[in-house]
Amino acid sequence: MTLLASVVSCSRVRLFACFLRLGSQQASTLQLHTGASLAAKSYYEVLVLGGGSGGISMAARMKRKVGAENVAIVEPSETHFYQPIWTLVGAGAKPLSSSGRPTANVIPSGVEWIKARVVDLNPDKNCIHTDDDKKISYKYLIIALGIQLDYEKIKGLPEGFAHPKIGSNYSVRTVEKTWKALQDFKEGNAIFTFPNTPVKCAGAPQKIMYLSEAYFRKGPPQPLNQVGLRCCVIDGRLKEEEAVIHTSSHQCIVMEKADETGKRPKANIIFNTSLGAIFGVKKYADALQKIIQERALTVNYKQNLIEVRADKQEAVFENLDKPGETQVISYEMLHVTPPMSPPDVLKTSPVADAAGWVDVDKDTLQHKRYPNVFGIGDCTNLPTSKTAAAVAAQSGILDRTISLIMKNQIPVKKYDGYTSCPLVTGYNRVILAEFNYNAEPLETFPFDQSKERLSMYLMKADMMPFLYWNLMLRGYWGGPAFLRKLFHLGKS
Repeated sequence: MTLLASVVSCSRVRLFACFLRLGSQQASTLQLHTGASLAAKSYYEVLVLGGGSGGISMAARMKRKVGAENVAIVEPSETHFYQPIWTLVGAGAKPLSSSGRPTANVIPSGVEWIKARVVDLNPDKNCIHTDDDKKISYKYLIIALGIQLDYEKIKGLPEGFAHPKIGSNYSVRTVEKTWKALQDFKEGNAIFTFPNTPVKCAGAPQKIMYLSEAYFRKGPPQPLNQVGLRCCVIDGRLKEEEAVIHTSSHQCIVMEKADETGKRPKANIIFNTSLGAIFGVKKYADALQKIIQERALTVNYKQNLIEVRADKQEAVFENLDKPGETQVISYEMLHVTPPMSPPDVLKTSPVADAAGWVDVDKDTLQHKRYPNVFGIGDCTNLPTSKTAAAVAAQSGILDRTISLIMKNQIPVKKYDGYTSCPLVTGYNRVILAEFNYNAEPLETFPFDQSKERLSMYLMKADMMPFLYWNLMLRGYWGGPAFLRKLFHLGKS
């Protein structure tokens, strides 16, 4: 590469990254508004339960099919959160304020917002009941109620969060406590947990471990004047390195790296997981094992957190291979991933399977017993990882399924279980894991995604939030399948 070409390439990288950051900032002003109505009706052609990513996305899609006045969303929360960004919030790389929007602003215009909580489902009579004693009937029901956080299943929680040194990236009330615990860390054990239940975003419990290690080693992310990227021509080659922009000189960005904290040698970083492997897809598990070894991280398998003694800064773990055998570990920092379960309203509902999840066909997302009921996202028993990326792919499939059902036709488009987990391994690196039902890589880009990349970090931190707020919630993003075909010359 010539010197001139290197400089041009550098500029392109800078412009691309700046565009991503600008896009994520503009996303906060590009909001949808719910239409005002005089009173909620008692019947809707399409009723959506839940105002999370799946519920809002499907409401937008259904609005275009049957008209806004025939669609309603039942959701009690005043604020809608883009939860995947909380990994970066907990590490101090993003502000919590960037993750939320008023629910009223993301509900599609004209769609009725029923601000209540579902307390009963009666699919035999095509109706539901809410906590304000309202009965609402439907022709088609979409269940998108998400997953329930069960902190109370760990003895000592959630009250233990009132103490310092402990946090959790899974709740808006505790994610900033993770960042505080990280900043206050001095010396000792930094422990990260994974529970013995299904969870949403199964990579998140270890992402914060990698970010914490990077913080202990290099210090916090610095405020950026332009882009957190070092882009220089050295010996005729373009170099990209982590750094902070300081000044401009010699046709490149000259930057200063963050100061060393001196904490890494004093930190014993421990990942105690109830699982038997670091990740469920071998290709990415191999890459993560290499990182774990290089960074001297301790991983203990089949260890389940059962108690937190926050006043003593002690965590109690049970050995799942030897039930009843426990171990008490003192901590200087503790990140808790809580046990999770289906929402209580579903557990005893006719729409649930034996474990309490919405019982849907894994190909079409149509309920197995009630043909006018459908499920999407974390509340279903789909045998794939519960992520926002999975919801995006499911929304496109479910849209086609419902379209054919409405025409009395048989659904033909099948969901392949696509899901994605951007494994954040540092403040400027991501391994982008993408895979299907069979735990086989299903990668979008024409390069090895098991490698840590700055470009994938920028996509995680800036492009994905932009897509979420401006395309997915508006029903225009059904996942990257079309990009995969494009990049791989038509191959699926």
